[in-house]
Amino acid sequence: MNDALLIIDMLNDFVLPGAPLEVPETRTIIDNIRKQVDKARKGNRPVIYVCDSHTEDDPEFSRMGWPPHAVRGTHGASVINELAPVETDPIIEKTSYSAFHQTGLEGLLQSRNIDHLTLTGCVTNICIFYTAYDAVIRGYDVTVPSDCVADLDAGDGSFARKQMSEVLGVKVV
Repeated sequence: MNDALLIIDMLNDFVLPGAPLEVPETRTIIDNIRKQVDKARKGNRPVIYVCDSHTEDDPEFSRMGWPPHAVRGTHGASVINELAPVETDPIIEKTSYSAFHQTGLEGLLQSRNIDHLTLTGCVTNICIFYTAYDAVIRGYDVTVPSDCVADLDAGDGSFARKQMSEVLGVKVV
């Protein structure tokens, strides 16, 4: 099994106190994700950063009512210092919930013969869930460590974990 670790949306605009789309629980998973990163690097497995990256007038802001966030080139769109990528880590920019939608992720995974993904980051029922769905329908095995994903709402997070496990066959551990 060729595994890659995905760090999804652990960005300043989601993690820092007072950020535009602050997800307070993200701060509780940083150390657990850091352990996953260390383990992946020791095992020579790729660590791939998937980062929301919007234009200032992204339709998502008006369509979904989200405040402007993760605007390309801003401090808010950067990965938090505690989990900052190293020079060799790929960074995939996305403009939607799924890490696969109109990005180069699938090509990158195929070029490295990756067949298993470990998903970490935020938000469990949005970007983690939709990335898990897109991965599964593309034939990837997926694991989601529960202590490495953050919920915006506990009920929504629980629902997403159940859907991923019982409907998609994701290993939620």
